[in-house]
Amino acid sequence: MSGTDYQSDTLNDITPEPLGARRVVVLISGSGSNLQALIDAQEHDRLGGEIVAVISNVPDAYGLTRAREAGIDAVVLPHREYESRDAFDGALIKVIERHEPDLIVLAGFMRILSERFVQRFLGRMVNIHPSLLPAYQGLDTHARVLADQGKLHGCSVHFVTEELDGGPVVLQAELDVSPEDSVETLKEKVHAREHLILPIAVRWFLEGRLQFSGEGARMDGHLLPASGMRLTHADAAEELDENADEHDDLA
Repeated sequence: MSGTDYQSDTLNDITPEPLGARRVVVLISGSGSNLQALIDAQEHDRLGGEIVAVISNVPDAYGLTRAREAGIDAVVLPHREYESRDAFDGALIKVIERHEPDLIVLAGFMRILSERFVQRFLGRMVNIHPSLLPAYQGLDTHARVLADQGKLHGCSVHFVTEELDGGPVVLQAELDVSPEDSVETLKEKVHAREHLILPIAVRWFLEGRLQFSGEGARMDGHLLPASGMRLTHADAAEELDENADEHDDLA
């Protein structure tokens, strides 16, 4: 077909419809504090897209209330009502695809995903994990860091692959562990860092800057290191005004 075989909108003085906002589906299992960080970013025009649905496998997850209060479609899909993991994942795939998302965000979704599910959405699904991956994959990261007398902790946003918490890392935020820290204080500080970096990574993806490849995560066309990009403790503390909070406590 040549360039003259079709009618041009421009020649007919028709302005093409603008592309709709990039669509995000968020999966949760609990309180949804990371979901709230995404909602807040969206409300301040800093997300780069629109959260079109929140799906929870736990019927009474508070994150569903957050979604409803923000006017977002809140969907309950209890995993216990399905006879197998594959049956649940099949139903979840159908619900997700109904919303036609550009990106799926796992924000405290406490389910191990099947190969079928991961392959269906490979390259457009990210997760937030409470450790500096690849260290401390899996659960109970804060307690494990303290048991190892670790000096450095944090969180990571990574693409989801079939390897549990093993997909390419996009962005991390560090936390210096102090002798006074407990599981609860680490949890609080890491959560603050999760709320900081997850909306940033989502926006990068929705803007087309962040991409998944067979070699790893790419940012603006450049392959990222295995640890992705990383905010130091000082940088994260400055963004979160943690030093100001400490000064207030001392005042």
